Amino acid sequence: MQKRYLGNNGAEVSAIGLGCMGMSEFYGKADPKESKKTILTALESGVTFLDTADTYGNGANEELVGSVLKEWKGDAFVATKFGIVREPGSYERKINGRPEYVRKAAEASLRRMNRDVIDLYYLHRIDSSIPIEETIGAMSLLVKEGKVRYIGISEASPDTIRRAHAIHPLTAVQSEYSLFTRNVEAQVLPVLKELGIGFVAYSPLSRGILTGRLDSNLLTQEGDMRRFLPRMQGENLAHNLKFVDRLVEIAQQKGVTTAQLVLAWILSKDENIVPIPGTKKVQYLIENLEAAEIQLSPEEISKIEQAVSSKEVLGERYLESGMIGIEKY
Repeated sequence: MQKRYLGNNGAEVSAIGLGCMGMSEFYGKADPKESKKTILTALESGVTFLDTADTYGNGANEELVGSVLKEWKGDAFVATKFGIVREPGSYERKINGRPEYVRKAAEASLRRMNRDVIDLYYLHRIDSSIPIEETIGAMSLLVKEGKVRYIGISEASPDTIRRAHAIHPLTAVQSEYSLFTRNVEAQVLPVLKELGIGFVAYSPLSRGILTGRLDSNLLTQEGDMRRFLPRMQGENLAHNLKFVDRLVEIAQQKGVTTAQLVLAWILSKDENIVPIPGTKKVQYLIENLEAAEIQLSPEEISKIEQAVSSKEVLGERYLESGMIGIEKY
């Protein structure tokens, strides 16, 4: 597996990471045994970058990652997040970035993962009720104490990124980024390039739509949040799948899967961008990782981008309640 650096602070990770969220919540019923096997296979395949958060499964996802790392003797760079507060089993959330909560959340995450240090600690969403400087200040204290190695923020505006970075160097900013969601390109990515901050792309396959094999039956399963997302609803979904059909054709011409094509496109955008596709199955994990070996010509990149107009994609990426803490810019 190729390696990439997140920014200029020395954080080296695998070119493709593994998003672990769906192993504990939001994507229907998961098989803990298969999930553990998937994480372990990722590590054995050269993936060093695992992404989790305290809100995924109300801590269960961190515990899952920790249980695998307890058996793993090789390298592992673990990112976790704090700031989204929910009642167990509820989608509704509040955002908490207060300094006293920062420490409480970090110590709880360390216990669940059975680790001495968090490699990359993100503010999961932006708490608009307090200055970002206060939250970052509290996170920087954790770095000084050796409990956190690097810090980052998620779904932040360029202004917030600059203010946060001025308090303590950010190693990464994480936001949704795919052929369907490209709003970070105009303002966020240039700021990150200027400041020497890495970018982590979550949901690079747009929650499965961009694989070209989305099973509509999954959208009726209990516990699968995708059935409620506007982008996945009725006419919106039918419209959006027309773009996917074009990508399927391009992928077939290239001799790769549609998921691999989409991931290769993201990897081609900048050497400091690291996608973290999520999966809970080994077969899809292996498929995703093979995308790191795919080279796209400028002509192929242009053809891919012409096939999908993100401005014409219908439906918001979250419910209104899920947009809390996501800054507009």
